[in-house]
Amino acid sequence: MEHPPAEAQLDFGTMEVVYQGAFKDIKILVLTFPFSNTGFAVALPAENQECLLEGMKMLFKQAGGVPRKIRIDNMSTAVVQRKSKFKPAVLTDGFQQFVNHYGFETQICNPRSGNEKGSVENKVGYIRYNFLVTSPIMKDFDTLNHDLEIQLIQDRKRMHYEKGKSIEELWIEEKGELLQLPDVDYPVFKEIEVSANKYNEILLDKTRIHVPHSRNYSVIYAVLRSESYQLVSSDGEIIAEGPRPYMNKKRIIDWKVILSDWRNKLSTMHYSRYWKYLPERIKLCQSLLKVLKMVTRSRFNNLS
Repeated sequence: MEHPPAEAQLDFGTMEVVYQGAFKDIKILVLTFPFSNTGFAVALPAENQECLLEGMKMLFKQAGGVPRKIRIDNMSTAVVQRKSKFKPAVLTDGFQQFVNHYGFETQICNPRSGNEKGSVENKVGYIRYNFLVTSPIMKDFDTLNHDLEIQLIQDRKRMHYEKGKSIEELWIEEKGELLQLPDVDYPVFKEIEVSANKYNEILLDKTRIHVPHSRNYSVIYAVLRSESYQLVSSDGEIIAEGPRPYMNKKRIIDWKVILSDWRNKLSTMHYSRYWKYLPERIKLCQSLLKVLKMVTRSRFNNLS
């Protein structure tokens, strides 16, 4: 397939990181430009429309402009009616407003036609196996995204697989074809109406959140952003606010099983994929123990 400059492909991938001492699944939104094979990526907490649009804003800023065309699959966050042989795809209202604001054209892939966006699918795998191997430790999303941006900038120094130029050279050529970023950012949020049950609980992201006295309000609006929410009364009073429930969703590391395996062969623990996830104070204790064993063994040999 021929790929003119400034035409892009977009897709999500799922990655695993270690966050606050536990495993956490995150989403990586990847934007590729097949003409130059340049890729951009941002880590996001979920795959809903708020995260999609916020991620696209971040990708456009990294690229320094807006692609003229973006090819996507029939993702439910952007497409309300899937493309078929008999009907064209219809975009959701929220995504269509975003498209109008930034001025790009959307191309929807045919169902079950991953080859139509092979560039971005390959780039998702490339990022996973080169930059996010063995569940990296994530301090926060901002830090991880900064590291990803730097790594992908450095990655442009390699040669394009068939054009005989570096990806960086081709990207400089392609970047001039991008649309300009608008002067005003698109405000990304969604507003829905929610209600409290008799236990003062609000259902948000399939999770019940206890909000004191919330049942006293006849109407409550939830203002949802990619990482946070606000509950607002009909009078504009902020009833509650906080991180979206999925921000705290994690899976524990089963240290009991891991330590049991290490106990059988202590010499292998430093080579285990889990070693780097231990708190530094425990690593230090293990290192000191290893040094003490070496010193003790050395003294015993000298006495012998």
